[in-house]
Amino acid sequence: MIRLLIADDHAIVRQGLKQIFALVQDIEVVAEAQNSAQILECLRFHSVDLVLLDLNMPSTDGVEIVSHVRTRYPDLPILVLTMHNEPQMAASALKAGAHGYITKDSDLDVLLPAIRKVAARGNYLSAGLAEKIVFYESPFSQSAPHMQLTVRETQVMRLLTQGRSVGEIATVLALSSKTVSTHKVRLMKKMRCDNMADLMRYAITHNLSY
Repeated sequence: MIRLLIADDHAIVRQGLKQIFALVQDIEVVAEAQNSAQILECLRFHSVDLVLLDLNMPSTDGVEIVSHVRTRYPDLPILVLTMHNEPQMAASALKAGAHGYITKDSDLDVLLPAIRKVAARGNYLSAGLAEKIVFYESPFSQSAPHMQLTVRETQVMRLLTQGRSVGEIATVLALSSKTVSTHKVRLMKKMRCDNMADLMRYAITHNLSY
C-alpha cells in the first residue's frame, strides 16, 4: 500500500484526488496539507511513502518546499503535480530533489503509474517535458538570466508580462503586495531589466510571453 500525503492549497483539488484514490486498491491518502507548515507537521505525525506536491503554495516557493522536505526527509519520494508545464519550473523542482514532475492536465493512466514508480524510488517525467528540459539544459539556455529565477519569481514575471498590476498579482498568488513587490525587484535585477519595457522586450525575445 502506498501511503500518500497530498499537498495542494486548493481544497477542491485535494478532495477530488482523495475521491480518485479511494477507488485505487494500492494507494491510501493518509494526510493532506494546504501549505508548507502543514506539510512538515503532517510528516511529523504520519508515516508517508510519497508526497504529491503542488508548486503553488501560499507564502512559500514550491521549489523551496521540495528542498525543505528533502533536507529533513532525504529518503522520502516527492512527485510534483502542478499546472505549470514550463521546463524551467520542472528543471528547478527536479534539481531541488523532486523525483517526478507531471502536470494537472495529465490523465489517470499517467498519474497512477507516476505515483507507483516514484513511490518505488524511481523517477518519472513525461517524454514531452523531458525533451523541453534537455533543450533548456543546454549551455546557452543555462546562461540566460531568466533561468536563475525561482518558481515564484517566474510566476510573477509571467503575470507582469500579461499587464497585471502588483495588487492583481498579489490576489492571484494569494500573497501580500509587499511580497510581490519584493519578487518583482529581485527578478528585474536577475534579468538586468531597469523597467517594464525592458522586461517586456526580454520576454518577447526569449519567447516567455504567456
